[in-house]
Amino acid sequence: MTKSDEFSQLDTPLETSTSPALKFEVFARCSTTKARASKMHLPHYTAHTPMFMPVGTMGSIKGITTKQLEALDCHVILGNTYHLGSRPGPELLEKADGLHKFMSWNRGLLTDSGGFQMVSLLKLANITEEGVEFENPHDGKKMMLTPEMSIGLQNSIGADIMMQLDDVVSSLTVGPRVEEAMWRSVRWLDRSIKAHKRPTEQNLFPIVQGGLDKRLRTISAQELVKRGSPGYAIGGLSGGEAKSSFWRMVSLSTDILPTNKPRYCMGVGYAEDLVVCSALGVDMYDCVFPTRTARFGNALVRTGSLSLRQGKYKDDFTPIDKDCDCPTCKNYTRAYLHTSVTKETTGCHLVTIHNIAFQMRLMRDIRCAIVRDQYPTFIRDFIKVRFGKTVPLWIVEALKSVNVDLTVQDESGYLATPIDDDFQKESNW
Repeated sequence: MTKSDEFSQLDTPLETSTSPALKFEVFARCSTTKARASKMHLPHYTAHTPMFMPVGTMGSIKGITTKQLEALDCHVILGNTYHLGSRPGPELLEKADGLHKFMSWNRGLLTDSGGFQMVSLLKLANITEEGVEFENPHDGKKMMLTPEMSIGLQNSIGADIMMQLDDVVSSLTVGPRVEEAMWRSVRWLDRSIKAHKRPTEQNLFPIVQGGLDKRLRTISAQELVKRGSPGYAIGGLSGGEAKSSFWRMVSLSTDILPTNKPRYCMGVGYAEDLVVCSALGVDMYDCVFPTRTARFGNALVRTGSLSLRQGKYKDDFTPIDKDCDCPTCKNYTRAYLHTSVTKETTGCHLVTIHNIAFQMRLMRDIRCAIVRDQYPTFIRDFIKVRFGKTVPLWIVEALKSVNVDLTVQDESGYLATPIDDDFQKESNW
């Protein structure tokens, strides 16, 4: 695999924004949807968007080396501040001159704030105006993560993009707590901006919050835009809410956020979500799903996934995907992978390579379709393969909102029948 070259014929960007540590150039816009294809020049690498970022909790992705990630055309990976702050720790990372050199990764890095893990995973947290008070899972001692501490840790890590500490609430939460969290996140952003010591080397992205409340989401997005950040994240979703609510909150946010700056939808990784959210104007995504599901022997394909642990694959001597050029599909059969994933870790590593390759290829295909102004056709072709004639209602409604009506027959005769499948899996865990 070689570096993406979908912009090779485009010389002049349509729109540009320049910050001390980020230049964002929009090179193509879909004439039908809100999708756009862009270059994001970061201190360590120029990434092409829309893009998917694999999650490397402690600075690495299980079973894959950084050289393999480069070969798969991965532009940016995500690191977890909470885990990196514990091990290897900020002192060692500073001695190593940052995580890039420590892990031998010469491309883009994004770090989260660490708050999500403390609130959602440890379930031992208490939120105050000062920060997130939590119990250290190792020794039981009380600890406090403040916006200033989160930024300090991320400055030590040295990622190209850092996330603000936000007041995390479940997407299913309703009532006064949602508004309290939204306003606190705005105040914590202001503290984060003041604490940021390396603005010419690292970018600080704020996070749109507000739950599923249209008014609160609007206020949050407007408040963040006032701060003039280099890019913006859409948070608080992919946590079990109805998909009909999910896409509407995403679309509302992209309508308010600047057109000349990157938009990052956190915790999104299912193929259909990537296709739909790109049509809604999102540029960046991350999710543990592709790598986590690989460790259970599930290989991603255009029709969904193959559970290679199933016995029906023990005599199947075809690759996972005959059209995939990843090292796994070039060299191994489903039968071999079936044997490996059920008895040893080698198979899971090989499936991880394939799944990341699948995500990278999907994003390249999305970018190419946008550049050629053929994204509506790409969407229809993708949906036809993915779902056949019965398509979840939320997808039909989301695409119709950006002028792609799957219920109108196209030239090939394809016509979708909506079905009410309104369940959102918790893809960001």
